[in-house]
Amino acid sequence: MLNKFLKDESGSTAIEYSLIAAMTGIIAIGSITLLGNNLTVLNDTVAAEITTATNNSK
Repeated sequence: MLNKFLKDESGSTAIEYSLIAAMTGIIAIGSITLLGNNLTVLNDTVAAEITTATNNSK
């Protein structure tokens, strides 16, 4: 009975898929965080340029 239990690998696939999903989620969150910060800086730069252009045209 113990040998049968030790040789049973039916739950291994579920655990592997769970680990892959967790790692994918961590990578996605990290990427979105980095991109979000860069997009915020870009947005602020564009807004400042538009404000400058608008003020100079008046």
